Formats: sequence, structure tokens, C-alpha cells
Amino acid sequence: MTQQAIVIYSDGGCKGNPGPGGWAYVMRFGSRYREAWGAEMHTTNNRMELTAVINALAFLKQRRDRTQRSCAAKSAPPPAWVSAEIRICTDSMYVKRGISEWLPDWKRRGWKTAAKKPVMNQELWEKLDALCSELAPLFEWVEGHAGDPDNERCDSLVGLAIE
Repeated sequence: MTQQAIVIYSDGGCKGNPGPGGWAYVMRFGSRYREAWGAEMHTTNNRMELTAVINALAFLKQRRDRTQRSCAAKSAPPPAWVSAEIRICTDSMYVKRGISEWLPDWKRRGWKTAAKKPVMNQELWEKLDALCSELAPLFEWVEGHAGDPDNERCDSLVGLAIE
């Protein structure tokens, strides 16, 4: 029997770019479901895309760490979700390519692009990198506005957050 994965859909967007923006995520593990969203007054699409993933992973890390401490104090085994694979589904090629292709080169070059310019959103990439180092999520690109219910829900939540 294959162990279930924690599946996280994330999205971010802006009204204008830059402009008021929103982020959202939908998280599933079996029948468990969580969604969260937020907004910033002056931001960019890419910052909101990164913020969605960071907030989802930060929530998961905090919850996992607390659960592990609690189980250890009781000498009880942790629940299955604590060690489950984590899959991030994003419609942002910026996030997908950034984490899987560009990040190692940026770090090697001292946070410079191939053109020797500073990496945009470095502080967010550093937060995401730290979370990924600890949680080891797998990133998948999904096509936006293609009828995937969880991706569409994220998109709707982003719209609500921006309003």
C-alpha cells in the first residue's frame, strides 16, 4: 500500500503588477483539508506566488514540529502525516523553475543571476530554500485555469484576498 502524500496547491496574483496582491493555498492529506489566504497592499505576482508556498510550508513545519514534540513527550508514535511526502502543485513557472533549476546557481553565484544582477525576491527565496531543505517537498507544475478544482479554488481565494 502506498503512503498518502500531503498535497498543497498554491497560487498568487495581483491587480496590477505591482499592485494589491493576494496569495492562497489549499492543503490535503486524505480527508483532511485546510485552506488559507492573505493579501499585501503593494506587491508583485511573483512575490505572492512565493508567499503562498512559504506560508503553506511554514504552517506544515510548525504543525509537524509541535506534533513530534508532543508525541515524544508521550512516547507515542507520530501520526502518518508527519512523515508523508509533500507535493506542491503550482501554476507558477517562476516558482517551479526557481526552486528546481535556478536556486542552486543563484546560491553558488552569491545570489546573482547569470547576468550578474541581484536575484529578485532573494529574501523570499531564502525562506523557501530553508523550508525545502527541512521538509523536502516535490514541486509539480500544473496548468492554471484548466479545471483542476484545487487550483481553481486557490485562484478564487487569491481573488477574494485582493478584494
